[in-house]
Amino acid sequence: MTRAQTHPGLSIRQRRARKRSRKWFFAGLGLAAVLAISAAPLALFLADPLLTIRDPIGKADVIVVLGGDGPSRATRAAGLWQTGVAPKVLVSGDGDCYWIREAMIDQGVDRSAIAVECQSGTTWENALFSSPILKQMNVRSAVLVTSWYHSRRAIASFEAASEDIRWMSVPVEPRQPLEKVAFGPDGIQIMKEYPKTVWYAIRHFLGLESTRIPAAFPSREART
Repeated sequence: MTRAQTHPGLSIRQRRARKRSRKWFFAGLGLAAVLAISAAPLALFLADPLLTIRDPIGKADVIVVLGGDGPSRATRAAGLWQTGVAPKVLVSGDGDCYWIREAMIDQGVDRSAIAVECQSGTTWENALFSSPILKQMNVRSAVLVTSWYHSRRAIASFEAASEDIRWMSVPVEPRQPLEKVAFGPDGIQIMKEYPKTVWYAIRHFLGLESTRIPAAFPSREART
C-alpha cells in the first residue's frame, strides 16, 4: 500500500494539515508538562503562606483532631492535651478515628476525655458532622489540629459549620524541609490542596455545601 493509499478519503493537503495539528498537539502537551513541572516548586514554596493558618495557642474547651494523617496529628493533639490546652478531645474522620483515639491514649490522654465522630469522609463532613457533637458538649472555643497544608481549608470549613465557636488553628508542622517534602507523599497532597481549597471557597460562596447529617453507621475502620 502506497503512502497516498493510507488515508484514501483524505487529500494530500488534508493529510498534511492532520500531521501539523498532531505536531502542535504534542508541542502543546510538552509545554503543559514543562509548565506543570516548573510550577510545582513555586506551589510548594507558596504552600506555607497560602495554605496554612497558624493561631496563637490558647485555652479552649476542646481539641478537634482530624483523621487522614493519623500518627502526626495524634501526637500533636496529645501534646496539646497534656499541656492543658483543653480538657476534652474530639477525633473526626472515618477510617482511622479509633486508631487515633488509641494512639492518644497510649501517649497519656485519658480515654474518658476522648469522643469520636467516625462517619465523615471529607473536610466539610468533618466540620458538619462534628457540629452537633460540639453543641452537645457546650463548646464555645476549640483548637483544630490537622496537617499544616490542610489548615486553611479545614479552619474555614469548621468556622462555617459552627459559627458560634471561636476556632484556633494549631496544625502539625512540616516534618522535613520543603525541598524534601516535594519528593514525598506530602508533596502530592500539597499539590492537590490548591484546587481543593479553591473549590471549597467557591462552593461556600455559592452556598452549595450539603447540610444533611446522616443517621449513624459503622465507620470503615470498624467494618474492617
